[in-house]
Order: sequence, then C-alpha cells, then structure tokens
Amino acid sequence: MGRAHVVVELSGCLMVGLAGLWLNVWAQPKPPDVEYVPTPHHVVAEMLRLASVTPSDVVYDLGCGDGRVLIAAAQVYKARGVGVDIDPQRIEESRANAMQAGVVERVQFLQQDLFETDIHEATVVALYLLPQLNRQLRPKLFSDLRPGARVVSHDFDMGDWQPDQVIHVPGEAYEHTVFYWIIPASVDGHWQLSIATPSGERRYRLHIQQRYQEVRGTVSAEREASLITHATLTGEGLRFTMVTGVQGEAVQMSFEGRVSGDTMRGSVEVQGGAMAGRHDWTSQREATDSLHPPQH
Repeated sequence: MGRAHVVVELSGCLMVGLAGLWLNVWAQPKPPDVEYVPTPHHVVAEMLRLASVTPSDVVYDLGCGDGRVLIAAAQVYKARGVGVDIDPQRIEESRANAMQAGVVERVQFLQQDLFETDIHEATVVALYLLPQLNRQLRPKLFSDLRPGARVVSHDFDMGDWQPDQVIHVPGEAYEHTVFYWIIPASVDGHWQLSIATPSGERRYRLHIQQRYQEVRGTVSAEREASLITHATLTGEGLRFTMVTGVQGEAVQMSFEGRVSGDTMRGSVEVQGGAMAGRHDWTSQREATDSLHPPQH
C-alpha cells in the first residue's frame, strides 16, 4: 500500500508537471514569420503617396514593426491606422513612437497574428513581408477588403496577381520596389444588360470572364456575339468597348459604369447607327452566377 501510494503521488506530480510544461509552451507567443527589417522612411513616403492616402482612409500595416508607416500616414495625411505585429517588442516600440509623434489618437497597435486579424475596415493595406506570405495573404485580401481598397507592398509581389502599378525608389544599398494593387469588384458571370434609348429599351446578354482585375468577354443579341475590347476594371469601375455591325454599318459602343454587388449601371457612348448618342445602361447578374464568385 505504501509503495503504491508513493507511485500514485509520483505519477500525479509527473502529470501536473507535464501539464504545466504544456501550458507554458502553449502560452508562448508565436515567433515572427519574418526578421524585422524596417522600411526606409523615404520608401514609406512613396508607399503612402502611391496609395493616395487621404484623411478619410483607414490604413492597416500588417507586420507594422516600429509603426513608422502608420505614424507617417497620421502625421502627413491625417489618416487613421491599425498596426499588427506578433512581436510584443515591436508593438511596445510602435506605441512609444506614436506617443512621441503625438498621433496616439489616430493609430492603434495590436499584438496578434496578421492572418487572424479582422481587416474589413481597411481602405489601404501596407505590407513588407515575404513573397510566400504575400501569396498566403492574398485570399484574405480579396475576401475581407471592399472593392477599391488599395494594397501597397515594399519589395515583394503577389505572384500571378499582377500589380496595377510599380515604382522604383533609389536607396543607399539597393533600389527599392513598391507594388500597388486595387481590389477589383467581382464581375465574373452572365449579365442581363439593358440600354435605355429614346426609341425604347435594347436588351443584350453580357458574358464576362475575370482573372483578378483582368476581364474579357462578349456581348450578344439575337444570336450574334461581339467581343468586348479595351476592358479595364479598377475597383468598382468597369469600362469596355464593343463593335458590331448593323445593316452593314459598324457601330461602336463604349461602356463605362460602376459595379455594386450583382448590379452594374452607367452610360454608353454609341457611335454610328440609329442608336448614336449617349445613353444610360444597367445590368443584373444572373442568379446562378451570383452563387459562384470567381476564384482569385
């Protein structure tokens, strides 16, 4: 009995010790995925300029380091900002720097995993991570950010998501690259398109295939389809042109409009034919396509 009792006590101590060790390991913060290397201040200035930051923007810096991006955004552009970093030392440093800069009312810093951070409020996202982390983050940017939100990345791209703009910034050791993207609206699918003309409504079927901000497709009516050309998708803004023949005469239609969920509306300039002039147009995405958003 005595020996058995001792064994039970030892087992209990061992179990408690292992549990304590496990809890201690579990409580340790996750180490940063990248080594901290600060973005030079003049590159920060170019990132914010390229993103056209304004006082109405909410800038999120994912992997904020010492907070310099948000502090500059608050000081120069009066924007609000949220910085995220998993390293508690960096967060402490960011808060101290914001206090010294006098912008604590405009910025906040969160010690947490950037992949688990709610970024729905962001209108601008700043990054200085690594290529593989950018690619891992890409689906979250598309799912969480609204069309028209801007993303700027120091030195690293987003894989096959081509940037809307790239600039090169001179540096002491090497030339820096800043990549810039605008989150595009979802326009993939089939749309019922209607043009209002003085002589009545004209109906068409618009088919769009989308890859990020790149779009192509056709406009069809009465079993005749015309390719769309010069298509651009910038945030919620969509432009495209189609050329069709009416009684042997070439008719060019230049569309411009804005996307709002499953609805588009705007104006079309028609050159040639009986419809010549500028008219309003609207379009509604077919229900089956609304259930299957494009894969970015």
